Amino acid sequence: MSDAPDPRPREPRPALVFDDPLDQQSSDDTDRGWGDRPSGDSASDLKRFLDEKPPHHI
Repeated sequence: MSDAPDPRPREPRPALVFDDPLDQQSSDDTDRGWGDRPSGDSASDLKRFLDEKPPHHI
């Protein structure tokens, strides 16, 4: 085994980022992150209601 350096170029390492992580929006900060569907028309609202209604309703 030789101790010669590898002639192939290395991938550059990602730079460390010291930004404040609370300045960035996470997926939990959005309605979609909580499982909500994007709002739509009344037909999609009715479908969501029927999909998510508790068994003791209607």
